[in-house]
Amino acid sequence: MPRPRTPLLNRERIVGAALRLVDEEGLAALSTRRLAGELSVSGPSLYNHFATKDELLDAVVDGVIGEVDLSMFGTGAPWPEALRDWARSYRAALAAHPNIVPVLAQGPGRRPNALRLADAVFGCLVEAGWPRGQATRIGALMRYFVTGSALASFAAGFPEDAGLYDAADYPHLGEAHRLAEHRAAVDEGAFETGLEALLDGLVLRFERLGQAGHQGSPSAQQGSRAGGQRLEQPAHQGSRATNAGRSSGSTGS
Repeated sequence: MPRPRTPLLNRERIVGAALRLVDEEGLAALSTRRLAGELSVSGPSLYNHFATKDELLDAVVDGVIGEVDLSMFGTGAPWPEALRDWARSYRAALAAHPNIVPVLAQGPGRRPNALRLADAVFGCLVEAGWPRGQATRIGALMRYFVTGSALASFAAGFPEDAGLYDAADYPHLGEAHRLAEHRAAVDEGAFETGLEALLDGLVLRFERLGQAGHQGSPSAQQGSRAGGQRLEQPAHQGSRATNAGRSSGSTGS
């Protein structure tokens, strides 16, 4: 019987093997020699596809980013809803490959999938009405939040040794030894709490931005002059015209 043929070496196969190695043993385990051994090929054959280890890492990272769903953008969905769905998909992709997150967190670089992701998020925000500078900062903020949440487990950082948390030293950590047992609930709950708080804050900021834009429009300025009162003046302070109206018995509106 003929011997089984060795699968053809290509970029996709190399990237898949490299990602499995990083997932199982961490970034430090990835080397040309080790990867060649995993693929049962000679080390120099890898250089026909990737000139350097950094180029290979870029391809591995971009493959992970390619798992992130971007279909919620460009559908007409409200921007907070689109960001929420995207952030959840983004975190799920990173949480499946936590060992690659330190490289991914450095930014999109020359990675096509990462650049498509950045373009989709930025485009969603600008089309919704965010100024370009604000949209850039929000995109950065979301990346910081998602990558940080996927970098490591908060709950797993607390040893399951009840004796470690002496009440005399740590009066509020009496149940800390149970956190690792509930790792998924704690970590996922923290992400969802943070995501909702972040989006709630952005919605309020967007509303203030819209109000400021309305106040700065010609019609708003004309209304301000006609009423004799600056629009940005707090209502409870009143104006001289309002006070005068009160003194003459006017109830105002």
